[in-house]
Amino acid sequence: MDPLDFLTDKQLLQFFCCSKTEMSCMEQPHTFLNQLRDHHLIPEKMHMKLIRCRNKAVREKGVYQVLDWVEAERPNSIKVFWNCVFRDHLLLQYPTLRLLRNRLLDGSFTFYENLPEKMEKEEDEEDKKKKASADEEEEEEEEKKTGRKKSKKKSESAEKGKPSTSTQSTPSQKRKVQRVKNCSPFCKGEKSDIWTWPFYKIQLPVTCGDKEGMLIRNKLATGERCIVVQGRWFTPSGFEEFGGKKSRKNWKYSIHCRNTTLGELIQGGHLTSPDIKRRKSAQDHHPGSSSTVRRSLQMNRTVTQHGNSASAKRALFPFNQSVGSITESEEDDNDEEEEEEEEAEQESEEGERRDQANTAGESSTGGSHCGVKKSVFKVTCGAINGMLHKDRFASGSCGKSIRTEQRWMTPVEFLTGGSNLEDPSWKKDIQWDGKPLSLLIESKILVIHSLLCKCKLCSSTAKDRHDQDNDDDCFICRSQGSLICCDECPRSFHQRCHLPNVDDAILGDDCPWMCTFCVLRASQSWRYPKQMTYQEALTCRISDHQLECQYLLLCLYNADEEHIAVADPCINVRNYTSVIKNPIWLDRVVEKLQQNLYQSVQHFVSDVLLIFTNCATFNRDNAEFCVMGERLKDLFEREFKSTFSIQLQHPTASNSQ
Repeated sequence: MDPLDFLTDKQLLQFFCCSKTEMSCMEQPHTFLNQLRDHHLIPEKMHMKLIRCRNKAVREKGVYQVLDWVEAERPNSIKVFWNCVFRDHLLLQYPTLRLLRNRLLDGSFTFYENLPEKMEKEEDEEDKKKKASADEEEEEEEEKKTGRKKSKKKSESAEKGKPSTSTQSTPSQKRKVQRVKNCSPFCKGEKSDIWTWPFYKIQLPVTCGDKEGMLIRNKLATGERCIVVQGRWFTPSGFEEFGGKKSRKNWKYSIHCRNTTLGELIQGGHLTSPDIKRRKSAQDHHPGSSSTVRRSLQMNRTVTQHGNSASAKRALFPFNQSVGSITESEEDDNDEEEEEEEEAEQESEEGERRDQANTAGESSTGGSHCGVKKSVFKVTCGAINGMLHKDRFASGSCGKSIRTEQRWMTPVEFLTGGSNLEDPSWKKDIQWDGKPLSLLIESKILVIHSLLCKCKLCSSTAKDRHDQDNDDDCFICRSQGSLICCDECPRSFHQRCHLPNVDDAILGDDCPWMCTFCVLRASQSWRYPKQMTYQEALTCRISDHQLECQYLLLCLYNADEEHIAVADPCINVRNYTSVIKNPIWLDRVVEKLQQNLYQSVQHFVSDVLLIFTNCATFNRDNAEFCVMGERLKDLFEREFKSTFSIQLQHPTASNSQ
């Protein structure tokens, strides 16, 4: 259905008039202008002048002038204009045009019957001019009849030209010349809070480093890819990496809108942050029991066996959803609003401490350990080691900030498990880079919270402490959003990142949920009572070892931080098909596994190893990617041996192919 077929030229012209400003702010408008030139809607001279313009502000002004010219000179071609700008290639490149077309489709744009006040005033002025011209014509007729010319206007202008005694004695009555002033539309001291403008109700311009993009508000609330840059979609953490701020690992304070962080906008209620984590089980369950493990195994098999072709085509990552899918958030009641206000205050305090720590880390000088800008630190205490996350740190006993392979711990808990001293001190005994943790505290890189702090990290309630037991980011794609937490380990996942995909029906009961990593670890002792040879493992039926294959794929997804083996290289890599005759990638392996296209484990292993072979062949002159591919291959072979309980003496995986 074409919405243009149901609208008159007058309505389309009114819609055009109200949309000129939005279209003039589009990034890289060259393709848009070329389309107008190709359809003879703008002159060639005007097109060339604007194409050569390099200044962004001047270009936006020029685009607006071009659209103004189209409105004035081409009103009869308004339907041709909308038909040519609503072409597919322009809709893919410009989110603004997609939003405009959606307004026409869903009827959200209101066609006003009455003209605005400003236009009515202009009509009044035109009526006055017509009356004045009519009066002049009557005067001319009278002059012709009487034969006398009236010199009233000349005498009035002469009197105005001669200064009178009153004007000389009272200079304050002299006319002041009004000069044009280039000033801001905001009053002095008023902030340009563009996120409150109706124009930015759906989208918001954001920056990270030297990169600029457009944030779609509703997509942020659902945890999807919500930031578009020249046709490319990013998650907030992906845009943070794209802008060169990956080391900060906190997109809420790396991405800005007019020098205001997204974290501050979320705290102020101007943006809706995606749900962080949710748990499906109560705390009184025991997820490590054998019955729980067997039930989790059965759920995994059920999801895998009953997965039809439609579910197999579902994207692995949550940001692969369709571009136009925007879900509407439900209205909160008064109690939830009060809770959100308290959370906003707590996040505000945390943001201030975080900014203080960042400032201290960036301004410190005098040693290699003082000028630190990292947010994650590798720490050790005796024989155990872990990763300390600055954003989770509150004090020695508050804030589970140290993550080990098994769980999240406070510094005191980490110290208790690793120190054998009679009088241990977490500031001295926990080491970072061979130095005590007190060094980071003295340099204010780590900020200890006040005893009166009311943030969630310092809360003593069981719920707030339990919420710190799992990761804040997805273990697979490392982005935030609506996460499902494992009840046995600290990992969190998007429902579609986990293998097998976690359906809402499975989350509806009160039983604990275990991820594939934990199910395999807990069941391996009775699944493999004795070791097998490498060849015996390859000849196993794939239907009996879906769990092991899913585990191996999850390990590869987690290890492939640069995503070199995830997506189809034929789309993104130039000349790939001319070099590689049999392309294969991880997403394709997942699809084949879900569609039951593999008969044996050997077929599955062959496809995975072919990924690494293709990587080495195509990147023979690129040492960096060759090293990445070799690292993933070594990981896969090592985990394969461990997962299938392979005997130590066996042929290597590469020789078996």
